[in-house]
Amino acid sequence: MFEAIESGISSSPLPLGEGPGVRGVASPASRKKASAGRRSTGDDPHPGPLPKGEGGRRPRSIGIGFVIVLILSSSAKAQLPSTHSGEVVPRDVREMYDRGLQFLASSQTDKGDWAGGGEQGPGVTGMAVLALLASGEDPNFGLYSNHIRKALRSIINAQDAATGFFGMSMYHHGFATLALAEAYGAVDERDLWPEGKGPRSIGQSLELAVRAAITSQKGNPNNAWRYSPSGKDADTSVSGAVVVGLLAARNAGIEVPDEAIDKAIGYFKSMTSKGGEVAYSGGMGGFGESMARSSIATLAYAVARRKDLAEYKATLAYIKQRIDQPAQFYMEYVRYYEAQALYQGDIEAWEKWNKLTVRQLKESQGPDGSFKGQFGPTISTSLSLLALALNYRFLPIYER
Repeated sequence: MFEAIESGISSSPLPLGEGPGVRGVASPASRKKASAGRRSTGDDPHPGPLPKGEGGRRPRSIGIGFVIVLILSSSAKAQLPSTHSGEVVPRDVREMYDRGLQFLASSQTDKGDWAGGGEQGPGVTGMAVLALLASGEDPNFGLYSNHIRKALRSIINAQDAATGFFGMSMYHHGFATLALAEAYGAVDERDLWPEGKGPRSIGQSLELAVRAAITSQKGNPNNAWRYSPSGKDADTSVSGAVVVGLLAARNAGIEVPDEAIDKAIGYFKSMTSKGGEVAYSGGMGGFGESMARSSIATLAYAVARRKDLAEYKATLAYIKQRIDQPAQFYMEYVRYYEAQALYQGDIEAWEKWNKLTVRQLKESQGPDGSFKGQFGPTISTSLSLLALALNYRFLPIYER
């Protein structure tokens, strides 16, 4: 899944992308207020502090199940969740999720990342952060608040200060960007760094990550991404990780050029067949059965607010027709995207899929709370928990 970075990557800093042309997404009026006073992602390659009074935080708009009550003052400070609504999370889900979080908490290193077999790096740490945030535990005072802060420090420390790249591959970059976007505004940065001293804030790190992704895209003939930020080919798996990170950053109030999103969606359209199959790489000749790729494309279209596209309707229909068919490979990875794609596209289909998945995961969870899979216990546990996280509907990326 996380391939080694391609050879031939330049050691010189990547130029950073421009930031004009930003289109609002969810709650345009509140997003405009949230981003007021923030600098564009262009021009200055080393962004300075956010305007005084913001504290590195921004207001959030949370999805259907849970709502953050915002008090938009002139300083636009984010508030902690204060109103919960929606259906009660099933007991089986809560018990599985709690045991999975306990495993992640117990296996985190003192540096804030995760080791102990399988992949590791900022993207893997980002997956664990998403799982910790997704249950709705208070990220500042809750049971796992220290684990979240340690993990965020690990991610930020892993970022190249000049290029904004989260090293190892663009897979890592995409998932690390997504984690920062979901943490931005929810985690009080006054308590993030010991004695308040760190290389950069969550917001600054997120801005740099966005610029790095856009710069990489501009140098790619396909207007998408591959393993290396300087890669000249692309694939829909890596590109899905990056574009969802960019969309989450835009939802968080970070300026992301419309052009970047439109070009990325154009790439996915070019890789989607009329029957809803999505090619991996190499254009129209690379089609094949893949629930992961069709789910990734469905999610990208949905979060980009392009449900009007024929390609979106085709990929959604493709995955709905195969709800009862278990994935043959990379099961945890498939479930992670399938859950979000079905939730975005058809609630009734997601509910059917969710019941099946809860039963399957209940049978496969280990005594220590972990899930074993092809990627090692940290990734497999994080992705399995995130497949269940739509039951909580807490992360902003889950907005419909």
